[in-house]
Amino acid sequence: MKNVIKLDNYYSPGELRSRLAEFIDYYNNKRYHESLDNLTPVDVYLGRSQEILKRRKQTKQLTLKNR
Repeated sequence: MKNVIKLDNYYSPGELRSRLAEFIDYYNNKRYHESLDNLTPVDVYLGRSQEILKRRKQTKQLTLKNR
């Protein structure tokens, strides 16, 4: 986060708040975390992890089968 936020200049507290909110949204909803089996925190929080991992496994098996 420091690397992203510190690279820009912010001219008002509102601008900084807006950029922080964007980063938090990205970090929690779009960025895959290796420590969470390459899931997003929101997927884990909402209990979707098992379903997603199951679909990934099925896709991998199908891909290997079709080689």
